[in-house]
Amino acid sequence: MSIELLILLIAGVFVIAVLYSSVGHAGASGYIAVMSLLSLAPAMIKPTALSLNILVASIATWQFFRAGHFSWTLFWPFAVLAVPFAFIGGHINLPTHLFKVILGVVLLYSAIRFLIESQHTLQIKEPPRAYALASGAGIGFLSGLTGTGGGIFLTPLLLFMGWADAKRAAAVSALFVLVNSISGLAGNFSSTKSLPAFILPLLIAAALGGSIGSYFGSRRIQSAAIKKLLACVLLIAGLKLIFT
Repeated sequence: MSIELLILLIAGVFVIAVLYSSVGHAGASGYIAVMSLLSLAPAMIKPTALSLNILVASIATWQFFRAGHFSWTLFWPFAVLAVPFAFIGGHINLPTHLFKVILGVVLLYSAIRFLIESQHTLQIKEPPRAYALASGAGIGFLSGLTGTGGGIFLTPLLLFMGWADAKRAAAVSALFVLVNSISGLAGNFSSTKSLPAFILPLLIAAALGGSIGSYFGSRRIQSAAIKKLLACVLLIAGLKLIFT
C-alpha cells in the first residue's frame, strides 16, 4: 500500500470514528465505505472493519455507560443469540462480486435509515422477548457476514419500534456492536488466520476519533445532522459497490 493511500485511509477512519461514535455506532459501514471508495481488496475490508469496530465500540460503550444511558434489560435479549450467529456469519467468506453487492445493499439501507431516523418521534415501550431474540439472531448473522457490528440495523429498529430513545438506543447499540464484532472477527480469523498488515495506524486513528465522538455524542450534541451527513457518504459508497 502506498503512503498516499494509507494517509487517506487513516484520515477517513478518523473522521468516520468521530461521526459514528457520536451516535453510539462503531463505524463499520463507514470504514467499509472508505475502503471501498479507495478500492481495497474485499478480503482486507472485512477483518479491518471488524477490528476497528471492536476498538471504537469499546470506547463508545464506556462513554455512554458513564453518562447513564445503558440498559441491560434492553440489551441482553438482542445480544444473546446475536453473538453465536455473528461468529457463523464471520466464518463465511463470500465470492467477491456477491460480497460487494451485499455490502452495497447494506450501505444503502443504512443511509436510508439514517435519513429517516433523524426525523422520527418516539413513544417508548418494552420490546416483546421473542421478537428481540429473533431480531438479534438475524442482525448478528448479517453483521458477521458483512463485517459490520450490527448497530446500523439495531439502532433504527429500536427507534422505529419505539423501544428506546436516541441516547439509550446508542448506548445499547454500542455494546451490541462490541460483542458482535468480537464474535465476527473470531469467526473470520478462524477461516483466514490473518489480519491486514496496515491495521495498526488505523487503530490509532480510530481510537482518537472514537474518544472524541463518543464523548460529545453521549453528553453534548444532537445526532440528526450527523446522520444526514453519514447518509450521503453511505449512499455514494453503496452505489459504487453495486454498480462497479
